[in-house]
Amino acid sequence: MSSHRSLDKVYKDKAYRWNQENYSRHRRFLDIWAFVLTLLSGLWLDSKAWSYAGGVTDEKKAVRRKRQAIWIRDTFLDLGPTFIKVGQLFSTRADLFPSEYVEELSKLQDRVPAFSFEQAEVIIKQDLGKSVTELFSSFEPIPLAAASLGQVHKAQLHSGEEVVVKVQRPGLKKLFTIDLQILKGIARYFQSHPDWGRGRDWLGIYDECCRILWEEIDYLSEGQNADTFRRNFRTYDWVRVPRVYWRYTSPRVLTLEYVPGIKISHYEALEAAGLDRKLIAHLGAKAYLQQLLNDGFFHADPHPGNIAVDPEGALIFYDFGMMGRIKSNVREQLMETLFGIAEKNAERVVTSLVELGALSPVDDMGPVRRSVQYMLDHFMDKPFENQSVAQISDDLYEIAYDQPFRFPATFTFVMRAFSTLEGVGKGLDPEFNFMEVAKPFALQIMTNGNTPNGNSFLNELGRQAAQVSSTALGLPRRIEDTIDKLERGDLRVRVRSIESDRILRRISSIQLGTNYTLLISAFTLSATILFVNGKVELAIVVAVVAAIAAFALIRLLRRLDRFDRMF
Repeated sequence: MSSHRSLDKVYKDKAYRWNQENYSRHRRFLDIWAFVLTLLSGLWLDSKAWSYAGGVTDEKKAVRRKRQAIWIRDTFLDLGPTFIKVGQLFSTRADLFPSEYVEELSKLQDRVPAFSFEQAEVIIKQDLGKSVTELFSSFEPIPLAAASLGQVHKAQLHSGEEVVVKVQRPGLKKLFTIDLQILKGIARYFQSHPDWGRGRDWLGIYDECCRILWEEIDYLSEGQNADTFRRNFRTYDWVRVPRVYWRYTSPRVLTLEYVPGIKISHYEALEAAGLDRKLIAHLGAKAYLQQLLNDGFFHADPHPGNIAVDPEGALIFYDFGMMGRIKSNVREQLMETLFGIAEKNAERVVTSLVELGALSPVDDMGPVRRSVQYMLDHFMDKPFENQSVAQISDDLYEIAYDQPFRFPATFTFVMRAFSTLEGVGKGLDPEFNFMEVAKPFALQIMTNGNTPNGNSFLNELGRQAAQVSSTALGLPRRIEDTIDKLERGDLRVRVRSIESDRILRRISSIQLGTNYTLLISAFTLSATILFVNGKVELAIVVAVVAAIAAFALIRLLRRLDRFDRMF
């Protein structure tokens, strides 16, 4: 293995400041807060109409958001593993961030410079207690792939089996500890912000990110996930999952069976190998629906790099660091959701989604119900099998964005995975329709194993009859509760008067205009006095300030005039 000395020289180039074992807490603090303050300054500037040359328009705002999203993506890469992973998690939160941010963050790839073979040797020796030569008969010094959290080397055991060894990046836990401590302070700042903190649980999002990140760098947990996933598909010969070699596995080293295959998005290579692209697309969707609806344990990051196809056409799954779990009552609540969608009953859909964990309940669910009803009325006119997952999720997130309800990580992981698989499926087969593959699973859930038009329909009628009787019997009690709330003063009635709003806004604008006028007068008088006393340069500066205030006053008067004409 001495020949590796010249080869791994390539990987010693530290293109990023974080690509090291020892991290300065103070330097990380400065780097991270510099990014946050620059971002906040940009957001503040973008919110000001005067910062747009020629006037503000939706198109100009979109261009700025796009440019800022690209800068955020590049900065996350510069800031290192913690932010690369946080960015990838944020790319699933289209309900929290503008579409431009989500689109750019979804492109965030963690193909970064590898660390040296000597560092990998040290980690393997520390964790497994033996040197690389004692554990393996051969070990490739140059990794097959390098990512932000670790890198993968091909090796061979002394027993002859070919394996891949995943080694964690040196100092990663220390970096996570430093960065997450700083990020907690940032989350607290955003939570207490009067605008950005309203309706958003930033501390909850922080806790969710911490949980996912710590799980993903625990290779023992990833190995257990791989074993569980393989057991779930043990009766299916069209799915392959690499076996874990536990004797050669530790929290920072994971040794897996070497299972090569053709990347599922290499369409020409699949065709050249004589594989049926339509069948592969169908199997990819079927495998994910099996995970979600039958197993309740699913791959939360099924991008094309994590799925391959073997020479016999079987799917190979890799990377089990990020997995999702579905509650045991998911089938019942999914059935409720599907029945609610079928009858366009927003109340039923919302109730089932809350039970399912797809919606976070808030005090006033009225806006949620109205948004869902709007979606049911406008986006659900096509037959079930003709729906597009990507279109449904885009519509759903567009409704959800900046609203007082939030989708938890599990739900967004599912929708993101569905959209990804639909895109891969269409690449394999232009006529592929994910919802058509999902239809038998949906029917199975809706009928609960019975015939579509048999007992399930009668059960549904019985359920609705019971619901009506329950509502009727409970009505007097509900009226009594309402009266009690009125007596206690707990019932709030909100009335909005447009005329009062107009008058209040006009008074506020007049007060602001008066302040501008006083400023203009004061600065003009000061400039005159300075000019008379021979201080010309200082007088010019003060005069410019007066001119800026005058410009602001003119804009305010024009806006007030337009507002009056609207009413």
